[in-house]
Amino acid sequence: MPRPSQDQDQALLAAGAALYPELGCAGLSVRRVAEAAGVNPAMVHYHFGSKDGFLRALLQRHYEEMFTALSLNSQGDADVMERLAAALLGVARFVREHRPLIARVWADAQGGQAVAQDFLRANAPRHLGVLMALLQEAEALQRLPRQPLLTRFSFLMGAVVAPLILVGGMKSIDAVPPALLAMVDDDVMSDAALQRRIEWALLGLASGV
Repeated sequence: MPRPSQDQDQALLAAGAALYPELGCAGLSVRRVAEAAGVNPAMVHYHFGSKDGFLRALLQRHYEEMFTALSLNSQGDADVMERLAAALLGVARFVREHRPLIARVWADAQGGQAVAQDFLRANAPRHLGVLMALLQEAEALQRLPRQPLLTRFSFLMGAVVAPLILVGGMKSIDAVPPALLAMVDDDVMSDAALQRRIEWALLGLASGV
């Protein structure tokens, strides 16, 4: 018997990506995903085994996109600080583009959804490990002074990524003051803004102050 078209896999995953940030693990039904994808609900089970299998594939697909770019940026012969800056930019871009999905994964994990919890347990150490390895390499090469590793990492995430989550969340619920709204994209969300914050953060770490 011929296998149903692979296009159905992609249609289901695309529909799930659109629906998941709003509905989460509990609200996302097989029937609703299939309806949005324009396929028979049985195809969810055929391709993914179960609703949980579908959710795992959906979350992992997005994560691997980010991790592949992060791994490529962290390797090579470029100066370690350049690689660190590129890796931070890659993570920040991912957060900017997928903030609603990331927020929902975190909310689902906090709410006890096993799929979200398992996803975070399996994947959070992967990108943390890449970034921390770059920080340790920079310290070993004396490009950064000796500093507590987690303090240094949390400072970078607070400077570079946290504004995307905070301001992006405020923008999504129309909570940004009108006088500041026009500046949000250029001053917080744009690539130029990300690169500026990365430069400032790395200069701050290098100063050792």
